[in-house]
Amino acid sequence: MSESKIEGFIDAYQKLNRDNLFLLNDIYHPEIQFSDPLHQVNGLDNLTTYFAHLYQNVSSIGFKIDEYNETNNKGFLYWTMTYTHNSLNKGKPISVKGHSRLTFEGPKVIFHQDYLDTNEMIFQHVPVLGKFIKFIKRKASA
Repeated sequence: MSESKIEGFIDAYQKLNRDNLFLLNDIYHPEIQFSDPLHQVNGLDNLTTYFAHLYQNVSSIGFKIDEYNETNNKGFLYWTMTYTHNSLNKGKPISVKGHSRLTFEGPKVIFHQDYLDTNEMIFQHVPVLGKFIKFIKRKASA
């Protein structure tokens, strides 16, 4: 049985690192539109530059796929990203749950939107800002 489009996408992401960004060519359409809560990137060249910058700024990054579904030309992934960054969380691993919505054109992704909590990903791990965010969360849940 052949691999589905989303399984091929997942397989490439599991292998992706700073040394093999050429794998992006296998899964993304040249006119990819990519967005996450902090960035919007258009075009495969710009996306490759974005990923190169991302990998340059983290010590490690990986995705555990928790669940996925594919219907016609749409794909949905639920994942846990774990990464380390020397400036955040004292260099200790940070895990963030999120999900992605994909649209395929042929075998390649032409639209990719990530949804995740940027407070969990970055802001609460910044020394002074993190204490303030945790204080606000405690007050809001009291």
